[in-house]
Amino acid sequence: MDNVPLQVKNFNNKVRAMNQANAKMLTLTADEARNLHAEIYDLLATISNLTQLSTGPATVTTISMDGGGFK
Repeated sequence: MDNVPLQVKNFNNKVRAMNQANAKMLTLTADEARNLHAEIYDLLATISNLTQLSTGPATVTTISMDGGGFK
C-alpha cells in the first residue's frame, strides 16, 4: 500500500488506534477533515476517469448465420 495518499493512511491509523482502544468516537481536526476530503475527492475523480477510459466507445459486432442447405 505504498501508493495510498498520506491523509488516507493517517485516517486509517486513527481508526485502527480507535479500534484497539475500544473507543466509541473518532475526532478529526478541521484541517485533517479538509485534507482527507480533498484526497478522497481526488481518488474518486481518478477512478471516474479510469472507468471512462477503460470502457471507451462500444464496439458492435454483428454475427449472422444461415442454416445452410438442409435437405
